[in-house]
Amino acid sequence: MLRDALENLTVIDFTQIGAGPTCTMLLADMGARVIKVESPDGELGRKLGPAWIGNDSALYHGFNRNKLGLKLDLKSPAGVAAAKKLAGKADILVESMRPGVMDRLGLGYGSLSNANPSLIYASISAYGQTGPYADRAGVDGILQADSGLMSIIGTEGAEPAKVQAPIVDVFTGYVAVSGILAQLRKTAETGKGAQLDVNLFNSAIALQQVSLTNYLADGLVPERIGSAAPYSAPNEAFEASDGWLMVAAYNAGRWERLCDVLDLAPLAADPRFATSSQRVANRTEMRKLLGERFITKTRTDWLAALKHADILCAPVANYDDLLRHPQIHANGMMLTLDHPTIGSVRTPGFPINSLEMRGAGHVHAPSLGEHSRMILQSSGFRKDEIDELVGEPETSMTTLEPPLRSVSIR
Repeated sequence: MLRDALENLTVIDFTQIGAGPTCTMLLADMGARVIKVESPDGELGRKLGPAWIGNDSALYHGFNRNKLGLKLDLKSPAGVAAAKKLAGKADILVESMRPGVMDRLGLGYGSLSNANPSLIYASISAYGQTGPYADRAGVDGILQADSGLMSIIGTEGAEPAKVQAPIVDVFTGYVAVSGILAQLRKTAETGKGAQLDVNLFNSAIALQQVSLTNYLADGLVPERIGSAAPYSAPNEAFEASDGWLMVAAYNAGRWERLCDVLDLAPLAADPRFATSSQRVANRTEMRKLLGERFITKTRTDWLAALKHADILCAPVANYDDLLRHPQIHANGMMLTLDHPTIGSVRTPGFPINSLEMRGAGHVHAPSLGEHSRMILQSSGFRKDEIDELVGEPETSMTTLEPPLRSVSIR
């Protein structure tokens, strides 16, 4: 099972907000023991709301399930020494500090790899570890803009738009996981770890594989065309009398059937629309003719007719619609995590082998420093060292095992 694929690995997580926490959450979903290290004030992602779940943002809960929480002050020598000791026994370290910060703390790859040569050290940054922009900070929206991604989102003449979901952050987390898994195999063969340079800029460019390849081929700067695909038509959203639907009918057979369904059979033989390329070139006229028909019936009527004709289509769903989607539940893509103080926390689930993974236990995102004593004690720290590092009285919790995983599916 994927749920225990990484069961014997320990990951030290020095990340915050989106990209890094996505990476470490996925590793935790696959069974790695992830120790999330936060400052005494907590990571910035806890404070990015609305929305809120308890005292922390929903964003934080959405990126940090299945992790153990450790509070360390890396501004103190004792905190840095503790971090070094933990990293010395870890298999993987993921950090999202600005390049150079971990080196200045004595926690850079060069320093830690001397004591732990097999350490896989993933550095996640805005622009990369080298180059003229290496020292620049950046977040998802900044990289959507600077990478060109924002230039192809939205409609002609409208103000700049971006993907509202932090797509570059999340994709960067997946990119980091793919690099870590590849390096794990190499490290198993050689015994040597490596530092991985993962950054939002490269990930944002990779997201545009098709658009940039098209530009490199024809030199034409893409225009913003809303829901349409620049390389095929019709492949876009149309408005029905009560809502919008997406239609993809760009191959010859589906184009002909679409014309029949819309009672526009002569269009199939119209030389302006004979091929997908010609329909792209004459998209404005095509959209006008198809749009005049789509607006005459309800979305439900059109979806039924299109599906009967084997034409690819879907409603343009909002989140209310999504949570009623039968496949999201069949796939186990919604988790309800039990939290000891704030009740149930609902988040999207793990996207690979979701039918298998939905029955696996998952735990809530950790409260700040929730497992500090447990982690330090199990890592060989003395009680007086733990008292100094934690800076608060010992509680009744003495177990050295991670909390029981519990999950329900709704």
